[in-house]
Amino acid sequence: MSLQPILIILAIGVLSIGCQPTEEPEETRRPNVLFILADDLGYHDLSCTGSEFYETPNIDRIANRGVRFTQGYAACQVCSPSRASIMTGKFPARHGITDWIGAKTGTDWRDHNRQSKLLPAEYVHQLPAEYTTLPEAFKEAGYTTFFSGKWHIGNEGSYPEDHGFDINKGGWEKGSPAGGFFAPHNNPKLVDQKPGESLTLRLAEETVDFLTTHKDSSFFAFLSFYAVHAPLETTQEKWATYREKAETQGIVDNGFVMERRLPIRTVQDNPVYAGLVSTMDDAVGRVLNTLEELGLDDNTIIVFTSDNGGVASGDAYATTNLPLRGGKGYQWEGGIREPYFIAAPGINPTSKEVAVPVSGVDFYPTLLDLVGLKLKPNEHTDGVSLLSLMQGDTIAERALYWHYPHYGNQGGDPSSIIRLGDWKLIHYWEDGQRELYNLKDDPAETTNIIEQELEEAQRLGQQLEQFLAETKANTPQPDPEYNKQLAQEKQNRIVNELLPRLEQQRTDFLKEGWQPNADWWGSQVDSVTQNNAALLERVDIHG
Repeated sequence: MSLQPILIILAIGVLSIGCQPTEEPEETRRPNVLFILADDLGYHDLSCTGSEFYETPNIDRIANRGVRFTQGYAACQVCSPSRASIMTGKFPARHGITDWIGAKTGTDWRDHNRQSKLLPAEYVHQLPAEYTTLPEAFKEAGYTTFFSGKWHIGNEGSYPEDHGFDINKGGWEKGSPAGGFFAPHNNPKLVDQKPGESLTLRLAEETVDFLTTHKDSSFFAFLSFYAVHAPLETTQEKWATYREKAETQGIVDNGFVMERRLPIRTVQDNPVYAGLVSTMDDAVGRVLNTLEELGLDDNTIIVFTSDNGGVASGDAYATTNLPLRGGKGYQWEGGIREPYFIAAPGINPTSKEVAVPVSGVDFYPTLLDLVGLKLKPNEHTDGVSLLSLMQGDTIAERALYWHYPHYGNQGGDPSSIIRLGDWKLIHYWEDGQRELYNLKDDPAETTNIIEQELEEAQRLGQQLEQFLAETKANTPQPDPEYNKQLAQEKQNRIVNELLPRLEQQRTDFLKEGWQPNADWWGSQVDSVTQNNAALLERVDIHG
């Protein structure tokens, strides 16, 4: 036999081996990452962070297994900026997405008839393509990347698949579920499977399918719930469970007070919202159980956090963040402090709780560090790795910044914030006024101590100004058409009409026998269809 046929046979053999799917040797495989992001979930909306009303045993499993950052923050008080900061490791003032994408700015803001003193600043409307995002960094390292759920940081051409995700299930430009929380979902990135299916559970199942299919390779999976964003919807069974619990705990007469601009909820007793939280927890449990069943839990880093504070005011007035002040859209702690958990194999700190202030910008470098990849300081410009904190060590003290030159739909003000150590300074763009709080002494931000600490306020103010100048941050401008009388008339209507209406709605939600519509937002579509079919059958029989 000549040498040439032998070489041909060997070449064919090598090519055929190369075409076979390969598994990474288990001893060399880097840890997997599962990042779970809730939408609008407040710091105290979990059992493990102090709620006595909501029940979240599965999310608590992550907190109990990992490190809880008790001073963990979202990068903004609304969603799109925070999400962009997780993906880039940059504060919103730097990447330019400073409001939820779709919010009006400039003179267009007048369309809302809010009677505001300022015209909100312009902002970037999609995640800049030139950034190397967190999933792109993992993809470069050979990870398979997966996204499921809410995106809201770019329109077509700037979807998850355009920023490093191999697979996208449900991520597009919408910030709330277009079809509500029960199918049909009206989502071009998520094909309906059956009428009335839960969107939250469906996103978990998509994640489970991905984990099962890719269990033999390194993966970066990002489960981004639309829950617990408005519209608030749940099943009759969940509502009934929490309505009864509210009654057992004792229903208070009033559940709202006035904040500066809008009413704000002061009690956790909304059974609809509680049902939505509970379903999300069920979904988390489904994913965690799958990791265990597949034997992946010992080699998977799990992150759990939220994109901004709980909605205590505006939108659906869903929850309260007390004793933290404010909520989503607000400049106070209730708007930006989040559940912030990282569970990583091999990390067993002496303390399960870390009280150092950390931010959503820190996830990027931290996850790279945890899996042994090189950091990208030119990308995650503002983030730092938290690995040393997780190991019981320290990091250098640094300032955290927030820049929100917009009016929150929930009552928050155009403002910029610096936190350094225990100090927090808020600068208001309407009138240049500032508030200074020592969060160690006053975590509820009840007393502005700027007059007593002028030197500290000046130091922080200068540092904040330098940061905004460095990032070339946009600022809001005075509205020459502002009418003080019209603004006062609007405020009077809020106090005299909206506040009583909210109290009545809260009472209605807690009434025995209450229901929102015939099929509970579509969750009972199968039973309604069956009932209609039975009715038609009786009509046919009896003429």
